[in-house]
Amino acid sequence: MTDENALIDAALAGDEKALGELLASVQDQVFNLALRMLGTVPDAEDATQEVLVKACTRLSGFRRESAFSTWAFRIALNHLATYRKGLFAQRPVSFDVYGEDIASGRERDVPDLSGGADRGLLERELKVSCMHGMLQCLDVEGRSAFVLGTMFKMDSRSAADALGITPEAYRQRLSRARARMAAFLTTYCEAAGGSCRCARRVDYAIATRRIDPARPGWQALETLSDDPTGAQGAEADAGPSVEERADAMEALDDASGVFASLPRYRCPADAAAFARNLVASDVFARAVSE
Repeated sequence: MTDENALIDAALAGDEKALGELLASVQDQVFNLALRMLGTVPDAEDATQEVLVKACTRLSGFRRESAFSTWAFRIALNHLATYRKGLFAQRPVSFDVYGEDIASGRERDVPDLSGGADRGLLERELKVSCMHGMLQCLDVEGRSAFVLGTMFKMDSRSAADALGITPEAYRQRLSRARARMAAFLTTYCEAAGGSCRCARRVDYAIATRRIDPARPGWQALETLSDDPTGAQGAEADAGPSVEERADAMEALDDASGVFASLPRYRCPADAAAFARNLVASDVFARAVSE
């Protein structure tokens, strides 16, 4: 961790390049967590900036007992758990509401609204949008456990530590969330054998402003191909136990495992530019001088 400590020391001394490197090392991880927890690209971008500000202004209090990425990830989890400015915080959804909408057949009365856009791309846009919307049907505790276990593939110890609970409590939360999600998916989602088909709901999604043919937000994001576990998985000193390996296998074996196939995305924000602006601000100067 010597190089990381040197970066932190330099950042605290006002080195904008060092601060930019620290932010760049965590911003994609934070952005993807925000996407899963909040459900929309604009909300995830805003929340990511807020998390990075918190990480920067609290940097002088970082005790370096873990990797910087793990520390920043915990800040992100706490921030997102109480985030109230997002679309789904203002307009809560539930599995009952989602299911009723799908079962209603309202899409049958909507004409072609694609405007000549690639319907295959719009179908993929709807699929990703819908899956992130389904995540919002879980309560915050269940969603956090589900996202860490099924999508970030964190072992029980690492996920429990990040959430500040015991591994047993984490596994219980994850099990309940997975059961609820699997029950919904197997009834409604085509990816798990359910009745709904994204292709036939594209125009309805356009009509209800869930997707925009002129601005497909999800498909415009750049995808990442690296290991989705990130630094959190790497910090486990002895690797996952037999029980934790079984948890992971089971998570991918039930219907909710379809979420593991969702891509990870590069954060659109420019960490270097953000760091320059932050270092130049009196907010960061006051924080590091305290």
